[in-house]
Amino acid sequence: MSDVPDPPADPQTAEPQTGEPQPAAAGVDDPWLPAFLVSHPLTAGWAWTGFWAALIVADDFFDFAGWSWYVMVGMAALPTLLATIALLQATPRRHLKPRRDSVLGHFFVRFLALTAAFLVWGVSVVMSASISTTIQSLVGASEREVTALGFNLLLAAVPLVVSVLWLAFIIRCAWFLRRLRGWKQDPSPARLPKKFLRGRPRLRRVTVGLAHPGLLLVAGLGTSVLALLLGAVELTLNVFA
Repeated sequence: MSDVPDPPADPQTAEPQTGEPQPAAAGVDDPWLPAFLVSHPLTAGWAWTGFWAALIVADDFFDFAGWSWYVMVGMAALPTLLATIALLQATPRRHLKPRRDSVLGHFFVRFLALTAAFLVWGVSVVMSASISTTIQSLVGASEREVTALGFNLLLAAVPLVVSVLWLAFIIRCAWFLRRLRGWKQDPSPARLPKKFLRGRPRLRRVTVGLAHPGLLLVAGLGTSVLALLLGAVELTLNVFA
């Protein structure tokens, strides 16, 4: 037998060691992603949102189907919302521990939340009494007609309630995005979860770029308010006409 040691393995042909996943080679991972999207994800997101916002405005002039504004608002927010959900789902809650919040700030935010909850509750009580009186004056004392009209009004209010909850969801997600990645298109990697798409840098860049708090607010909150002002309010008021 020969005592000559084996030559060192070629680093280009050697198999990777098991353990942590190795990052993909630059330009090889996710080749289906367009180069412009990878280089300017936030700009592409703004262009997408502007396109669907223009369609929402056009809907007010050309009177598309009554449900079309739901589709347009959903499509406007779809890329940034999916990116936000993916990023926040991969972020442990302990990763967003408050670092500079004072005790006063903590309790002041809770005070504002309780005040807003009380105002919403008060408005709902007043509206319930008003709607009840209106129903009684419209249909008289017939219990069946009162119940039928009440359910019709409830069904008519569902889109408005869902829209309000949607706005609250968007605001909450944008708040966490601001704490997690800030307002830059390319945030510091130290602020993001290290394991998030670690082996797919191109997809990671696109996802983090689209998960921008400003883009989410405009695409989700802005287009929703625009659609409500142009069309949804009319649909709600027609129930009482």
